Amino acid sequence: MNVLILGGGGREHALAWAISQSPDCERLVAAPGNAGIAEVASCIDLAIEDGDAVTAYAKAENIDLVIVGPEAPLVAGVADDLRTAGVAVFGPGKEAAKLEDSKAFTKEICDAAKAPTAGYAHFTEAAPAKEYLASQSLPIVIKADGLAAGKGVIIAETLADAEAAIDDMLGGAFGAAGAEVVIEEFMTGEEASFFILCDGDAVLPLATAQDHKRAFDGDKGPNTGGMGAYSPAPVMTAEVEARAMSEIVKPCLAEMARRGAPYQGVLYAGLMIENGAPRLVEYNVRFGDPECQVLMMRLGSDILPVLKACADRTLADVSLSWRPEPAMTVVLAAEGYPGGYAKGEVISGLAEASADPDVEVFHAGTKLEGDAVLSNGGRVMNITARGDTIAAAREKAYAAIEKINWPGGFHRKDIGWRAL
Repeated sequence: MNVLILGGGGREHALAWAISQSPDCERLVAAPGNAGIAEVASCIDLAIEDGDAVTAYAKAENIDLVIVGPEAPLVAGVADDLRTAGVAVFGPGKEAAKLEDSKAFTKEICDAAKAPTAGYAHFTEAAPAKEYLASQSLPIVIKADGLAAGKGVIIAETLADAEAAIDDMLGGAFGAAGAEVVIEEFMTGEEASFFILCDGDAVLPLATAQDHKRAFDGDKGPNTGGMGAYSPAPVMTAEVEARAMSEIVKPCLAEMARRGAPYQGVLYAGLMIENGAPRLVEYNVRFGDPECQVLMMRLGSDILPVLKACADRTLADVSLSWRPEPAMTVVLAAEGYPGGYAKGEVISGLAEASADPDVEVFHAGTKLEGDAVLSNGGRVMNITARGDTIAAAREKAYAAIEKINWPGGFHRKDIGWRAL
């Protein structure tokens, strides 16, 4: 197969790394890719949110499968354009992608499907939002309704903080993503990431993971796109997984199909689990980043035929196996992230860091300049390791980080603390 991956982050590098090992992969192209992806694929310049441009390239280059990595092209309808043109694509259409594009829409689906989630209200103006706040208990969660790269969520401990978050969001702090806000009950428990492949009919649950969203150790600081993850998540027992499927995922997928938007691709259910009962925090319509990195490290079988089966609606005919060893990934980010940060800093020691066969360095915000790898984003690299235990995987990941020379980077030193 000739395969095109859209995106250039850590998730896309992990997918490219896994797909490049498939005997079914004849040619692998990524747009735009990054310095790490360039080691396993040809990287091209392509407007990945322009469905016409992506379709024209796929047709001209005889691409057999397009894999859409990030959410923005999905929300823009790129998967619809490809399907209309007869190009196989892994990723939901625009209507199904509203599950990530609008938190209010997801709540509406949960209501219709009777799926357990946090109590909420939805606002477009500050005054009624603040009036609602006055009747709620603290802490409380304020969310930008649209896509905010994982940063549009504020957990407010005081009424003043909650009101300020509303003013900031509706005042343009997150651009169009914050033109509407959702105010949610603060849920207690332990979070986990649950991924399900769907082809519009059949579903295939994947391995579980747990992400670390806060920027600093001890789950302190602002929310980010993710500072590390591990798989499996001990809180996701077989019983919890079964309840998540029967009470949340399947009813919501049935509701989407009823609305004429059957879901094809990977569905990421962020769950809050308390006393064995899962509730939905949010849906994302693509692999999590950095959860994808640990999932790909734990794969025991070829991912490419399974992704193609999602596109072809033959998912019921395939299966996946998983390595028993846990995996952990630690994000190296640029100082200042998720706020302002520098770019263009040289990073060295990467070959030494990945010398262990159980360690992979997945690039996210990097670029090549000659032979040098330069930082080119907020989350820059994902140091990912397997081990016989989560503790062993953690030890390998942090040992690899010590071999990387990048004075302008920082990382959390407590990834995996819940499992440990």
